[in-house]
Amino acid sequence: MRPWSSIPIEDCGEPLQALPPALLRMEPHPYMALGAPYGTSGNPFQLRLGVVQHLLDAQQQLVEHDPRLRLSIFDAWRPIAVQAFMVDHSIAELCRERGVEARSGHAFDQVVADVGRFWAAPSRDPATPPPHSTGAAVDLTLSSSDGTPLAMGGEIDAIGAVSEPQHYAGREDSEARCWHQRRQLLAEVMGAAGFAQHPNEWWHFSFGDQLWAWRKGAAVAVYAEAVNSALTS
Repeated sequence: MRPWSSIPIEDCGEPLQALPPALLRMEPHPYMALGAPYGTSGNPFQLRLGVVQHLLDAQQQLVEHDPRLRLSIFDAWRPIAVQAFMVDHSIAELCRERGVEARSGHAFDQVVADVGRFWAAPSRDPATPPPHSTGAAVDLTLSSSDGTPLAMGGEIDAIGAVSEPQHYAGREDSEARCWHQRRQLLAEVMGAAGFAQHPNEWWHFSFGDQLWAWRKGAAVAVYAEAVNSALTS
């Protein structure tokens, strides 16, 4: 359970919408490249209609701050089947990194706990959907106008303290100060456009889901699990 899991959801009924060309994409999509089960009609680069507009607002504020910069989308809508696939993948990868072979015991439990700080459980309960499955959450970074991502002091999806938004705050060396300033700029333009940031991830922002409601003090979330219209038409 997350701190936001108890917040009720009253879905507003907005459809998913493909991201417009004005929003850059980091392709090939990383999870599709791993074989995540999106299905033949699954498009990860889509979000709820209202969320897309807020994302465009954030980019406009970024461009006004520095015309050389753009938002670059790493991941957006994520079906629950993909969430489950990526949780399993992340646990297996971290086990390999730490030399954990048995899928039981303290070391394995610690891997699961560490992954769980960053990856929401693939809950099928309509009261507790993973943020990305709602079409209200987006993972993104800053890039130059030609799409070249800027260094942010840590990779998207990295498991560990390096991913926390304030990890480089107060550091004295110039490189760390640069990374902190870039993370702050991303948070500022997204926040000004109404988004809420995940407390553990510099790259993850939500608008309208339970995480957003929790951080904004809203009584309800307005986005439940989203259904891909391409799969139901």
